[in-house]
Order: sequence, then structure tokens, then C-alpha cells
Amino acid sequence: MTQPDERVLRLLHLEDNDLDHELVIESLRTDLPWQLEVRRAEDEASFLHELQTFSPHLILSDYALPSYDGLRAFRAAEAHDPFLPFLIVTGAMGEEIAVDTLRQGVTDYILKQRLERLAPSVRRAIAEYDAQRRQEMAEQAVRELNLSLQQRLEEVERLRGVAEAQRQRLEVQAQQLSEALTMQQTFLAETSHELRTPLTALLGYLHRQEREKGPSQTLSDARRVAENMTRLVNDLLQISRGELVQDIEMHFVNLDRLVEQVGRDFQVQARLLDRPLEVLGDPGRLTQVLVNLVGNAVRVCGTPDKVTLEARRSEGFAEVHIIDQGPGVPDEIKPRIFDKFYRGKEAGSAGLGLTIAQQVIIGHDGQIDVVDTPGGGATFRVRLPLLEEEDEVWDAGELAQTDLLE
Repeated sequence: MTQPDERVLRLLHLEDNDLDHELVIESLRTDLPWQLEVRRAEDEASFLHELQTFSPHLILSDYALPSYDGLRAFRAAEAHDPFLPFLIVTGAMGEEIAVDTLRQGVTDYILKQRLERLAPSVRRAIAEYDAQRRQEMAEQAVRELNLSLQQRLEEVERLRGVAEAQRQRLEVQAQQLSEALTMQQTFLAETSHELRTPLTALLGYLHRQEREKGPSQTLSDARRVAENMTRLVNDLLQISRGELVQDIEMHFVNLDRLVEQVGRDFQVQARLLDRPLEVLGDPGRLTQVLVNLVGNAVRVCGTPDKVTLEARRSEGFAEVHIIDQGPGVPDEIKPRIFDKFYRGKEAGSAGLGLTIAQQVIIGHDGQIDVVDTPGGGATFRVRLPLLEEEDEVWDAGELAQTDLLE
């Protein structure tokens, strides 16, 4: 409803007498502060119709009509709106009947001979109706709020259950992953320890053969391969403990010779586009890197014929490209291919060769990456800083001076 001074009060009057209707309405127009919009019903049918279509704020009803009565009209109005004010305005009513109407829920009763009481009763009834409606609206708002809070609490509880179940699953997966990594590290450590003994014995046999029979290319190559294998086993043991590849001993290295040597060992074509390629590095470690990369390429391709080694100069760097024509490396795998223990779909590998290669190259202030080979396959690129000419001159002069002092 609007405020009292602006309110239009819709009033439904159940009355079959024209004069009584006019007297009642005139009394209210004079004494009420609101504008009145009045509808009149004279029987049950018209009353029920106006009740539904007019939606009154207040009902006034005679107690006795020829074919209808006030109490039946009250029950119809109560069913329509339990809070709707309903006043009986009648010409005569016994005290017992009046009490009975009030007991049944009628708001008030007014005798037609006392219409001065009608306006105050209407004001009181409208005030009570407004209060009841406000209370009902507040209670409804509270009920809706409680329902909303209950639904949110149930959703929070459901989400908490989902989160708890997810947490438990993640804990189980983390535990399984931890156990798998522990088993993998244990396996690598134990395997490395087991391999060191026969490799040490093999190196001893090769040294004895060289002493007894004299040096030869075959024995020299065999000893170098055995030393590389020993270094690889030590690296596996070191990385399985979570340590970085260390013990890099720097020397002047002809990288092109290492490329030729590894190409000969694996029977792959080695193209030296520039030479010499002199770098400062650990020859054993750099050989290990090339062995890892070329060995991987030959294993993936299934034959050395599909693998090529290229060495060249490029902007102050020595570059070695290990080019294969195999299945290639998918784009989604490239960012992870140097991660420790990552094997992708490759079998027969512990997933450490590329990790070791990357750590060695980084230890030499170099770079290593993988790109696609034109026509299909993968190309691993290794870049190492070339020796600057002034460094070579200074080092040669320093060595000559040292020789003179000696």
C-alpha cells in the first residue's frame, strides 16, 4: 500500500439496501483521510467476483441478506486473504451473535445506528492489517533467508566433502608417486653400484692389455668407451641422489675431433662445416653429451643411416647438430624432454641421459635445445662458446714463459 495521505483505499461493500450503502460510504468519505474506491455487491455471486477481480483492502458487510449472510462472506474473504479486514455493519444484532462473529475472526461489528464508530474502527483495522502484512513480509523474508542460508550451507558441506575426497585422492597419489620415485632412485643407485664393479674390472683388463701388447686404436677406443660408461654410471648414481652433475675439468678441446670420434663410434655421418672448433671444456664430459644424444637418435631411428652429425661456427659459438629422421618430438613434450626421469613414450631408458647432457652443457656456459628436422625427425642443437683469439695467444705465451722458467 501507499502512504496514508496518498492512499486509495479499495473498499468492497456487501449490501442490498441502496440507502444504507450511501450512508455508510458517505460517513467514511467524510471521516477517513484516504481516497475511496468503492465496489458494491448485493449477493454471493457478485461478492465472489469482486473479491477476485477488485482485490479490496477492506470489506464491509451486512449481517443478513436475502440469499447470503455476513459469516459466509467472511469465510470466503478469509480464504482469499487471512489478514483482510472484514467489518460487519448491520442494523440489529444480538449480543450473543456479535460475540460469536468476533470469536470466528471478524475484525469488528458496527451498528448502522452508530456509524460514528465506523471510521475509527476502519482506521484501526487498516493499521492492524498493515502491521500484519509487514510482519508477514518480514517473516517471509526471514524464511527465504534461512532457506537460502541452509542451501548455501548444504552446498558448502557438499563442496567440503568433494574437497576432502579430492585431498585424500591427492594424498594417495602423492604417496604412490613418492614411493615410485623412491623405488626408481633406489633401483638407479643399486644398479649403478652393481655396474661400477665390472666396469672397473674391464678398465683394468684394458690397461693391462695396452701394457702387455702395446697401444692400438681398438684398445684405445674400447678404453675410452669404458671410461665414458664409468662416468655415466657415476652420473646416474649422483643424479639419483638429487645432486647435479659436477667434477667438470676444463681443458682446451678440439670439438671437431670429438664429433669425428663419436661419429666413428656410432657409424653415423659426421659433417665438419668449419674447423678447427676450439672450445674450453671437459673432453670427457662433452664426449658423454654427444654419446648420449647420438645414442638416443640411433635408438629412436633404429639405424645409424638416419642420423647425421654437423659441426659449424655461428656468431662466436661452436654448434653441433645431431640430426635424425625419426618420428620427431611432439611440441607438448619439448618443454619437458630435459626433465629428470622424463621418458615420454621412449622405452629402454631411465630418463636421465638428456638431463645429464643439459647439466653438462650448462656447466660449460652453453645451450642445448631440440627443434624439428625439416622433412620429419628431431634435431638436438648444442652451442658452446668458442675460444677467443686473444685468449689463445695469451695462453700460448703464458705456457711458453712457464716452459722457460722450468
